[in-house]
Amino acid sequence: MARAQARAQEGQIQPSGSEEMTDELAKMTISDKGKVLDLIIPVLILVVFSILAMLFYGGFLDLEEGSLGSRIFEAFGETDAGLALALGGFVSLFAAFFIFVPRKLMSLAQFFSAVTAGIKSMVPALIILALAWTISGVCRDLLSTGPYVAGLVEQSNLPVILIPAIMFIIAAALSFATGTSWGTFGILIPITITVCDIVAPWLSITSLSAVLAGSIFGDHCSPISDTTILSSTGAQCKHIDHVATQIPYALTVAAVCFVGYIIAGLTSGLGYAVSVGITLPISFALLIVALLVVPKFFGDKAKA
Repeated sequence: MARAQARAQEGQIQPSGSEEMTDELAKMTISDKGKVLDLIIPVLILVVFSILAMLFYGGFLDLEEGSLGSRIFEAFGETDAGLALALGGFVSLFAAFFIFVPRKLMSLAQFFSAVTAGIKSMVPALIILALAWTISGVCRDLLSTGPYVAGLVEQSNLPVILIPAIMFIIAAALSFATGTSWGTFGILIPITITVCDIVAPWLSITSLSAVLAGSIFGDHCSPISDTTILSSTGAQCKHIDHVATQIPYALTVAAVCFVGYIIAGLTSGLGYAVSVGITLPISFALLIVALLVVPKFFGDKAKA
């Protein structure tokens, strides 16, 4: 990152490849009367109406017994999240129309062109999710991948205390290769639950957390991830440069997490609370040491 920043300060900025997109956005947003609230209000409406829709479809209005908090939790547990989010998105889009078009911040044609572009940008993510859900269903229901992997683990000489660390590595590699954390969740969470139920039930929570953490790490670093692509595009940075400069920082934290999950597996027999109390301080200490030691190896090169 230091070398990239030095090149930028010297004016050696490589083209990001997003010039066409920037020109198109410039054509679509020709008004200079826009305000910050024009961005904030639709997002707030999206969040508020999505939550209200989740409560509505979860039957909150029909629940009469229990406290307010228990009814809210029950409604969230019984809701149809997909339908609720679709309704929240439609309401926020409807609100954005009346915020932008009547005030002539965008013309009617520009507004619907932006809607079309937004839908197109989500198609790759939807395809990846659909394929990931398909693979997950095939592995879980047809191939019985979970019981098979559980049998391999049970019959092998692999210490069960390494399951969290191994699941972290597998999740990181899979999400990096596919560019989606949600797809990795769908594939690995059923397998992890099955393996832990058969081999080591006391490691279920730790192993699931390892899957979630590894999936987020791989998705964050993956060059085909939608979040990575949007980050580089929004900053008008060359995509591969963005990927290359963020990976060393993410790998540093991932290495510490890997060691932390090994420690969590070793201390799992002491109880979950005790294991967390031991693992978290040691992991934070390792991270601080890494942040102090690693720059000493690369600091001179960065300055040069």
